[in-house]
Amino acid sequence: MSQSAYYIGIDVGTGSVRAGLVKHDGTLVATHTEETITWRDPQDHRIFEQSTNNIWTGMCTSIKACLQEAKVSPSEVKGIGFDATCSLAVSDTNGEPVVVTKGDQLGLNGDRNIILWADHRAEKEAELINSTGSVVLDYVGGTMSLEMEIPKTLWLKRNMKPELFKRCQFFDLPDFLTYRATGYNRRSCCSVACKCSYVPTKNGWQPEFFEKIGLGEFVENNFEQLGREEVLTAGMPIGNGLSKKAAEETGLLEGTPIGSGVIDAYAGWLGTVAARYKVKGKLSDEVPSLDESRHRLAAVAGTSTCHIVQSPEGVFVNGVWGPYKDVVFPGWWMNEGGQSSTGQLIDFMITTHPAYPILKEMAEKQKTNIHEVLHAELEKLQKEEGAENWTELTKDVHFYPDLHGNRSPLADPRMRGSIVGLTLDSNFGDLARKFNVTMEAIALQTRHIVDQMNEKGHAIRSIYMSGGQAKNAMLMQLFANTCSMPVVLPQSSGAAVVLGAAMLGRFAAEAQGKSLGKDQRGQALWEIMVEMTPPGTMVEPAASPKEKKLLEAKYKIFREAIDIQRRWRKEMEEANQ
Repeated sequence: MSQSAYYIGIDVGTGSVRAGLVKHDGTLVATHTEETITWRDPQDHRIFEQSTNNIWTGMCTSIKACLQEAKVSPSEVKGIGFDATCSLAVSDTNGEPVVVTKGDQLGLNGDRNIILWADHRAEKEAELINSTGSVVLDYVGGTMSLEMEIPKTLWLKRNMKPELFKRCQFFDLPDFLTYRATGYNRRSCCSVACKCSYVPTKNGWQPEFFEKIGLGEFVENNFEQLGREEVLTAGMPIGNGLSKKAAEETGLLEGTPIGSGVIDAYAGWLGTVAARYKVKGKLSDEVPSLDESRHRLAAVAGTSTCHIVQSPEGVFVNGVWGPYKDVVFPGWWMNEGGQSSTGQLIDFMITTHPAYPILKEMAEKQKTNIHEVLHAELEKLQKEEGAENWTELTKDVHFYPDLHGNRSPLADPRMRGSIVGLTLDSNFGDLARKFNVTMEAIALQTRHIVDQMNEKGHAIRSIYMSGGQAKNAMLMQLFANTCSMPVVLPQSSGAAVVLGAAMLGRFAAEAQGKSLGKDQRGQALWEIMVEMTPPGTMVEPAASPKEKKLLEAKYKIFREAIDIQRRWRKEMEEANQ
């Protein structure tokens, strides 16, 4: 392979679209990000909408900026891979966007055609789906989230004119992007199995389920609206590659191979779990095998956090999505846990505190970020109070973090946040303490998810981080201490997801025109991951015996807080009858 081979990874996150230009060995040579628009409804806090046109325009700008910055010609780009949020994109049969906003424009052609993953309008539809007892529920931890695509599609059916609904195609966003790029409507196993109620081990689409929930027309039209062609595992080449139209828009060459896409969190898994790691600056000798991947949990931590692990057999975990077969590696299964609000929660707890203006002012004066200022304040308070560690400093404050409901392992959107140990204190020191208990709560919930996964049959021994939270050194140490396992940080916290997408581009380029068996496909993709993933840095558990005892006690109280909240909810419901 020529040294001038480059691959492009496209990563569509919650608030932006990013392109990364990557060398054959995984070196990121250029990256460019464009912000995307999210529309909210001032009368309905559940609504989050976006536009595929807006995302596509930002993507084209980002690709051109990368080529220009790196002085790379389009002919040197050998493959493109996509990842995106698990949001519902709607188009007509010609691929033109269809409006998803409630009101008189619903179902007509127009820009606002994405119901974002965070949109919670489909609560009633999710309740109906969860009352069916269908086999599809077995593969989403027993309870379908209102964030998945079928509840949202059912909401559209119930609110859209039938003649308009009939002409729609429904996509998980990664699949829409590969469709837009190639003109070929080929769905990825990752998108349809994880978010659209497709069950690979039960012949795919489940007619009885769709008829039962009121989407019988999908059965009648042979699932044309959801994608009826054979689904593809991650990175498999789609059609004839980049279409003429998409080539003109991106500035790339027509026919450039396009790999079947994945949801963004799975790209984070691809871009981290094959890493070798450094311990105290020394690179470990171990080159990980595909089998080793089952011991490595990928935590993709940004606005929310996804926890993804692979296993050779299907493992059923209550409140954890999956097991999904064939979504990345042929023959392997994946489970996905998640926290709906983590980075967002940290921001919320900081910015809503009365001392936030003081914090902002201090960060500006010191020319540093707000987290560094808070870390310094916690160090100062620890010293002043003679505490051994920050856990001791906040030992009497207990925070339960589900302000936006619980995704895993409870699968309960009605869970809410709670805090015990409040005082009449609103000064800067109190903000620092609240920051610490928020980090603690996120770490304790991570342990809850890992414990549930391992209890049911997984064998997780380490956590591989990516996303913005990996930059927070104290939080990463807290994860290692709380979960009693090493945490491996990527070389670049922001690059892992876009790197994972680029790996799919390389796989598509190398698989184009070849007839690979399942085992060959899996081994080829793993070798690409090992070759392209830069070494990470291992953070080992380092809690003193005292801190260990405090974290154990905090975890026990964390679990009790769940039982108490559910009991109180039941008592209030009974009193309200």
